[in-house]
Amino acid sequence: MSRKSLKVALLQETDRGSTSANLDAIERGLREAAAAGVELVLLQELHNGPYFCQHEHVDEFDRAESIPGPSTERLGALAGELELVLVCSLFERRAAGLYHNTALVFDRSAAIAGTYRKMHIPDDPAFYEKFYFTPGDLGFEPIQTSVGKLGVLVCWDQWYPEGARLMALAGADMLLYPTAIGWDPDDAQDEKDRQRDAWITVQRGHAVANGLPLLAVNRTGFEAAPDGGRGIQFWGSSFIAGPQGEYLAQASVDQRQLLVADVDLARSESVRRIWPFLRDRRIDAYADLLKRYRD
Repeated sequence: MSRKSLKVALLQETDRGSTSANLDAIERGLREAAAAGVELVLLQELHNGPYFCQHEHVDEFDRAESIPGPSTERLGALAGELELVLVCSLFERRAAGLYHNTALVFDRSAAIAGTYRKMHIPDDPAFYEKFYFTPGDLGFEPIQTSVGKLGVLVCWDQWYPEGARLMALAGADMLLYPTAIGWDPDDAQDEKDRQRDAWITVQRGHAVANGLPLLAVNRTGFEAAPDGGRGIQFWGSSFIAGPQGEYLAQASVDQRQLLVADVDLARSESVRRIWPFLRDRRIDAYADLLKRYRD
């Protein structure tokens, strides 16, 4: 990585009620970011609409769109006009009956520089994603851009050290996680605190273990469940961390926010020299990681 400093931004947003309203809000955020001298912007998971995976219903598949398609046309045009590297997150219709949760990158151009399809798909109360998304089949491959190689992963991927490690081993300069995660409103406050802290801690651990800056953006606000369930209170808390897990910027729990920070890309080299985790990996002893469980 030859360049040293990079101004980055996370756009933490709420659902505005329609795809057009959400894209309008994103456009305003991107223009604000560009005016502030930002070069790289990361958008939250499935930013075009509500988090529809709170229930299982076939009509929700109507939200999916092709890539390229209407959203990529608009977002790509903005990336080109504003000269931004832009990381987006869409519900991809690949074919009839075949859908993915897909992140894509524009490199200061309307052309798509690369895509990543979410690999780990959850199936938890109010997060019924296995009904909608086919697991990704593009692997853990960083996307080359003018600001470096971006290790883009998506939400549930955050809990798995293997994905972050494989991105690092493929030469990623940064780890980026578009996210949609929140609380069950009925949970006790101490349980809410533990969940949010765990979400932050595990990702800071990925930054530390791989000696890389990490960007994590989450949505915020309450979203009612379409089936009359309890809904989800998305906890925001988007953050940018350096290669030792240090906070460079943190967003609020409950406010829309454009979070901006300067990332020193040269620090990864310095940190890896004093903490040479990649050097000391015992790759000769890790074969059992390919097993589901060591019985």
